[in-house]
Amino acid sequence: MGDVLAGIHATWEFDTDSVLIRFERGIRTPKLFQSLRERRIPYAALSSVTLTPGKRSTVVLRAVPRPGADPLVEAAAGQLKEGCDPYRLVLPAEREVLAEYYADELRALLDPASDEPADRFLVAAPEAPMNFKAYDGRASFDGERISFRWSWTGASSAKWKAGDQTFRVSELAGIVWRSPEALDGYLRLLPRAAAPVDHRTGGSLGDLHGPGGSVDVDGGTPDGVPAGAPTAGPDQDPAAVLFGLGYGPVHESLPFAAAVLESVRRTQPAPAASAPALVNAGRRDPADIAERIHHLGELHQAGLVTDAEYTAKKAQLLAEL
Repeated sequence: MGDVLAGIHATWEFDTDSVLIRFERGIRTPKLFQSLRERRIPYAALSSVTLTPGKRSTVVLRAVPRPGADPLVEAAAGQLKEGCDPYRLVLPAEREVLAEYYADELRALLDPASDEPADRFLVAAPEAPMNFKAYDGRASFDGERISFRWSWTGASSAKWKAGDQTFRVSELAGIVWRSPEALDGYLRLLPRAAAPVDHRTGGSLGDLHGPGGSVDVDGGTPDGVPAGAPTAGPDQDPAAVLFGLGYGPVHESLPFAAAVLESVRRTQPAPAASAPALVNAGRRDPADIAERIHHLGELHQAGLVTDAEYTAKKAQLLAEL
């Protein structure tokens, strides 16, 4: 589309096959947004678009990601607060008509299979190297290995006995991130194999589970690990680090978890299914084009679209017939 829509804390720049979300850097901007800086979201990664009333005379334009398309969303697993949702664009209420126009534009670009889960990540994860300070140690990720270095003041005796840990991405089946804004937050690595081993000497990982059974990146249980088997808590598990007040904050630990998750998925065999198309192909419904031109004219008359923008966009729409 080649247009720009500026909102509160973020700006959306629309391209032919994706939207680039640039987050502002300011004292009122959520720290997660500042950490992410910008994200390019292919239209193929979206399932729907909504426009709803917001708080304090605002409207909220939200692009809903497809399940399995974004490693950040998958790692968060629904734990992000509404104000930290990177797919929300908050705008003043007087821009509702303009927001509705862009919502319609986005809906027209969604793939017919957009309501189906993605067979691979379509949105890029934050890039390594990354690190953060947890309550009981320090976690670092270089793109291939995750390292935990225990703290004298916070680590349990079980972790000290196990020693500092290093895990290869290829050894993992997934991760579990429990938000530090909840009680007992932590980051836990899930292994492919069930045989325990001392990571100071190498080998496969130990038998680990999240609460009620671990979940891998494909939605099942890790190979060789029975769901629901008893396990030590994350405070005793050398493949987990604990969060706490000021330790492992969302803007540091969640991008870390997403980067690890994307790397783990990349090491696994790719599904045989073909990748979804980026945009719809073929000619558009003339009635739909006419409706959108009429809507564009209303925006032009209201002064929300310049003469040049109106002429260019109308020509673009007519060319789709």
